[in-house]
Amino acid sequence: MSLQMEITMSADARLLPGRYYHIYHRGNNREVIFREDRNYRYFLKRYAAYIEPVAFTYAYCLLPNHFHVAVRIKTDEEQFLWRLRQTSEVSQTSEVFEPWDPSWQFGKLFNSYTRAFNRAYQRSGSLFEGRFKRKEVTSLPHFLNLIAYIHNNPVHHNLVEELRDWPYSSWHALQTDAPTYLQRDELRFWTGGFRSVEAYAAAHPVDISAWVADDWD
Repeated sequence: MSLQMEITMSADARLLPGRYYHIYHRGNNREVIFREDRNYRYFLKRYAAYIEPVAFTYAYCLLPNHFHVAVRIKTDEEQFLWRLRQTSEVSQTSEVFEPWDPSWQFGKLFNSYTRAFNRAYQRSGSLFEGRFKRKEVTSLPHFLNLIAYIHNNPVHHNLVEELRDWPYSSWHALQTDAPTYLQRDELRFWTGGFRSVEAYAAAHPVDISAWVADDWD
């Protein structure tokens, strides 16, 4: 799917197949949701389990009390092919394929992580604040600038001086050729001769203040 030159501002629309989104969420009452290294790693493990079946991920950044991801929601056909690749044998049953709802998958991710977090720290109740936020992005320049913004979030929040110093973002995986579930090859194709998404964004500045002004601390 090619990206068109416009951006949709709704933060509450249904996640539609084939569309690109900025998805973000934070702790209830700005509570810390990642207290130590093992929390970040467990969240990414659960993220892969619940979200990889329904979305392609281009970038992520986890911060102590919130996170950001850039994704494209898979079509029903892409979901079917993903599930088919996970099985050792093609099913011979007459069972009808039913695509999974991406919003439900994100909900399962947050519930799963909350249960584990609550057990680990002897707490109860909601960990995340209400519904997760989502904004559709339909412009390639905006999308690439969003990815650069996501990677620079730890700098924006004064957690580190250089984005490379924050260990819990996809920036590191995009600099290597190691196996990854991120859409690294696609990003490299989109940025052409630029060394990184950040270099592309610096050469193609886009005002993203209108749709990330509600970033969280």
